[in-house]
Amino acid sequence: MSIATETLGFQTEVKQLLQLMIHSLYSNKEIFLRELISNASDAADKLRFEAIAKPELYENDGELKIRVTLDKDARTVTIADNGIGMSRAEAIEHLGTIAKSGTRAFFDSLTGDAKQDTNLIGQFGVGFYSAFIVADKVVVESRRAGLPASEGVRWESEGQGEFSVSAIDKPGRGTEIVLHLKAGEDDFLDEWRVKSIVRKYSDHISIPIEMKKGNSYGENGEVIVSDEFEAVNQASALWTRSKNEIDDEQYKEFYKHVAHDFTEPLAWSHARVEGRQEYTELLYIPSRAPFDLYDRERKQGIKLYVRRVFIMEDAEKLMPHYLRFVRGVIDSNDLPLNVSREILQESRDIDTIRAGCVKKVLGVLEDLSANQTEKYATFWKEFGQVLKEGVGEDFANKERIAKLLRFATTSSDEQTVSLADYVARMKEGQDKIYYITADTPAAARHSPHLEVFRKKGVEVLLLTDRVDEWMVAHLTEFDGKALVSVAKGALDLGGLEDEADKAAQQQAEEAARPVIAKLKEALGDKVAEVRATARLTDSPACLVNPEHGMSAHLERLLKSAGQAVPVSRPTLEINPEHPLLARLAAENESERIGELAAVLFDQALLAEGGKLDDPAGFVKRVNALLLEMSR
Repeated sequence: MSIATETLGFQTEVKQLLQLMIHSLYSNKEIFLRELISNASDAADKLRFEAIAKPELYENDGELKIRVTLDKDARTVTIADNGIGMSRAEAIEHLGTIAKSGTRAFFDSLTGDAKQDTNLIGQFGVGFYSAFIVADKVVVESRRAGLPASEGVRWESEGQGEFSVSAIDKPGRGTEIVLHLKAGEDDFLDEWRVKSIVRKYSDHISIPIEMKKGNSYGENGEVIVSDEFEAVNQASALWTRSKNEIDDEQYKEFYKHVAHDFTEPLAWSHARVEGRQEYTELLYIPSRAPFDLYDRERKQGIKLYVRRVFIMEDAEKLMPHYLRFVRGVIDSNDLPLNVSREILQESRDIDTIRAGCVKKVLGVLEDLSANQTEKYATFWKEFGQVLKEGVGEDFANKERIAKLLRFATTSSDEQTVSLADYVARMKEGQDKIYYITADTPAAARHSPHLEVFRKKGVEVLLLTDRVDEWMVAHLTEFDGKALVSVAKGALDLGGLEDEADKAAQQQAEEAARPVIAKLKEALGDKVAEVRATARLTDSPACLVNPEHGMSAHLERLLKSAGQAVPVSRPTLEINPEHPLLARLAAENESERIGELAAVLFDQALLAEGGKLDDPAGFVKRVNALLLEMSR
């Protein structure tokens, strides 16, 4: 009996999601059954976990199951479970709001194109709200395990702008969802059709999904309606089965269940490990990055089981942070059932499992890299920046990770070049791997620091991801070749320079001494040094940071993040053969020398993506020079 009814409005994002799903996913509407059964399975897992410490939560009913019932007369589909259930507060929270990190980014990414938005919705996950694809009214009755029967709750909505919540008596724990089908959806009242959907999408669920047995016929041909229920699925955890018994479609459907993802995975690894530690792992590489990939508060994607009993959903200790995109299940035979997060932090057994799983994941990526380049290109586009974090986080696997990295270079616009590719096509006499860091690909590609490398046909890595500065701080060499920034320290081309180059450089330095002296006096403490360079062929000047100092790009990143940056002075390198330097060399008026020197410095700073201290002064000086040229 209803005791109190409260009418509430959906969260704005829920309204948006409902409208999008109803229109965008209509062509694949059968997935509502998969989503609701998946939620019921999760509720059973959560009850198992909480009942480890509180066995009384089973309420003398330890046989967990999911039941799907069809009522042709009432035109309803009912999905019921005897899992953990919900309290009134939980029903309002879970069914009226989306408490998922990345929600705002998700809605900002929507295009209004139904086909494109279908993929985005799949990334975000559809869950409970998929019920409204086929139903114009949904009623949920639930009671949380451990609460008295009088604290049941009924949640009801037509999927428009609001929902109602009532208090009810509910003797049994768990959740029952009743879908009142829209006109034209009678296909989902056909038992054979619904059973085929359950077997297609949910055969891997580890508890029985029951439906009524099919009708039989008596001796005289009369129809005998059965009231008995039977399991439609195999009701055994997929990861416990032999790989020979599982086809690709079953692996893919299990991924969608465990990851709450609508898209198919790129690849997976399924193995049983025996030895000092016995465990089974089924790990997936997703094909699309979630919206909250860079949210440090987001949950990890590994579910931990102990002897097929669910323990926790986000066991972050089982996978390093740089592999946080991995989804799947690890089932240990050796850990205690009462294992906690605190125990996981100190467990050597967990360290062993983690190390083994990391090797498996890297092995999968190596296989994609070597044998399925298109899939690896997809992986890199979605997760490449995250994998780069591993260079500094995982010393034991740094070399394996380095081989998996991909870069854009002066010879390739796309991030497709591996370090092994780069080394294989190094110029004769080249003994270093050259790179440049910048804010954007265009800034990197047009940097004046690259001019001599273009002239000599030397390939340079273009690093424009924010994580790249962190990466190169830890990846100092590859295959015995040092990684060297072209924007730090004096230019050292090693064996790429011949004696004629060195002689020409020395001659240029001698000839440039008078103009260097003028620039030093004019710029004062804005620069640490002024020197002639052979790295420039077209530009008049560039700024260079100390070899072991912080790059200008890193300084900008830290400043934008509000971090304190040590005061440093760059070196101004000049191209003595440039007409602007010849003009400055011929100038004797100190004020004009100061103006030209300031323009030269500011141009070099802008070319590196830097920010001027006095933009108005720069514009004034440039305008003055332009007016002088026009006279």
